[in-house]
Amino acid sequence: MALFWLSDAAWAAIEPHLPKNQPGARRVDDRRVISGILHVLKVGCRWCDCPADYGPSTTIYNRFNRWSRRGFWLKLLDALVEAGAVTKSTAIDSTYIKAQRAAFGAKGGAAQAIGRSRGGWTTKVHALTDVIGRPYALMLTPGNVSDVKAAPALLERAGPMRYLLGDKGYDADLLRHLAREAGATPVIPGRRNRKRAIRYDEQRYRSRHLIENAFCRLKDFRRVHTRYDKLAANFLSTLALATAVAFWL
Repeated sequence: MALFWLSDAAWAAIEPHLPKNQPGARRVDDRRVISGILHVLKVGCRWCDCPADYGPSTTIYNRFNRWSRRGFWLKLLDALVEAGAVTKSTAIDSTYIKAQRAAFGAKGGAAQAIGRSRGGWTTKVHALTDVIGRPYALMLTPGNVSDVKAAPALLERAGPMRYLLGDKGYDADLLRHLAREAGATPVIPGRRNRKRAIRYDEQRYRSRHLIENAFCRLKDFRRVHTRYDKLAANFLSTLALATAVAFWL
């Protein structure tokens, strides 16, 4: 199996954001360890099965877990996004992630973002993408939480935008009101049971497929396609790192 190594260009983008002046023993080579973390996320193997070329598997896992607790992977994504996001047009959507049996057992119950949906026990990943389809804000909920219920919290992270694209799952007067308050024009079709037809920009709506494409690309990472992490914070870190590599490096 081919190993995954960060390219020189990707490392140049990541390296300035790494924690500096950390107490304790000198860290094992960061580039090698992060490449090992990405290998595990890509192929979906257990941490203990990470190839020895990346160093001790305990080092690989401990680095991922420790930096996850500190919120580093999310901060890294935010830093990369800040340097290049184009949010003139923002799309919002979600996707279900099947929770594998290894994902159960952590304390907190629903706090770990696992719930029963039509697909079984799942986690729902909510995302905002910029005008060219790159995810720049991520959020987790249990799989049985509706899109429209989760949307207001996610939109708080949207920043300035001129258009908000969403499918019929986001057809709600409150959500349209929130979008307009933020200075955006909602591009959201109405449900069939609406008494009054909703007018929206059908031409602009066609670009909503970009967020669907983004989810498909993220699911090329095996540990995104299936959730193995017990802790929601660790799974969100997995998503953040996969998003950074797939779209922002």
